[in-house]
Amino acid sequence: MAEKHSVKVLIDGKAITLGGYESEEYLQRVAFYLNSKISELQASAGYGHLTQDMKSTLLALNIADDYFKAKEQADSMERDIENKDQNAYDVKHDLIAAQMEVERLKKENEKLRGRRGNES
Repeated sequence: MAEKHSVKVLIDGKAITLGGYESEEYLQRVAFYLNSKISELQASAGYGHLTQDMKSTLLALNIADDYFKAKEQADSMERDIENKDQNAYDVKHDLIAAQMEVERLKKENEKLRGRRGNES
């Protein structure tokens, strides 16, 4: 099993210890992301007048919005990859069919040339 890490971070000016099986660098990135989202919200008009519950709700909504947008983008990229894989398969199939047809036509051509040679 992976090693558990803990790291002290500052989130919204408060020292917090984060723990998990992810790397310390990852945990720092999570804290940085949260601080960035909090800073975005603090820059909006009227945010300072909201209750702490409302601030927390807005933060959660913003994070959920980021999550769903990222998930949709990942799903879209996955669909694009699947489509490209299918197109590549179709092209390979068409290439093999064309090669088989070329071979068939070569044999037919040789056969016809052989008949002409016998007729001379």
